[in-house]
Amino acid sequence: MVVAEVGVKVSRLESIVEQIGEAVLATTETIERLAQRVDTLSTQVEEQGKQLQQQGYQILALCDAVQILAENQDESLQKLTQLTLTLDRLMTMIEEPSD
Repeated sequence: MVVAEVGVKVSRLESIVEQIGEAVLATTETIERLAQRVDTLSTQVEEQGKQLQQQGYQILALCDAVQILAENQDESLQKLTQLTLTLDRLMTMIEEPSD
C-alpha cells in the first residue's frame, strides 16, 4: 500500500514536472517571438529615424534655397526700381520742351 502511494505521488510529481517543462517551453517560445517582434520594431523605428533625419536635411536645404531666392528677388527688385527711376528721368527729359 505504501509502495502504491509512493508510486502515485511520483506519478503526480512527474506529471507536475512535465507540465512545468511544457509551460517553460511555451514561455520560451513566446519570449523568442516577442524578441523577434521587438527587433523588427526596433529596425523600423531606426529606419524611420533615418528618414526623419533625411527629411530634416531636406527641409534645411529648402529653407536655404528659399532664402537665396528671396535675396535674389530683393536684388532684382532694387535693380528694377533703379531702372524705373532712370526711365522716369529719361521720360522727363524727353517731355521737357527744348529751348
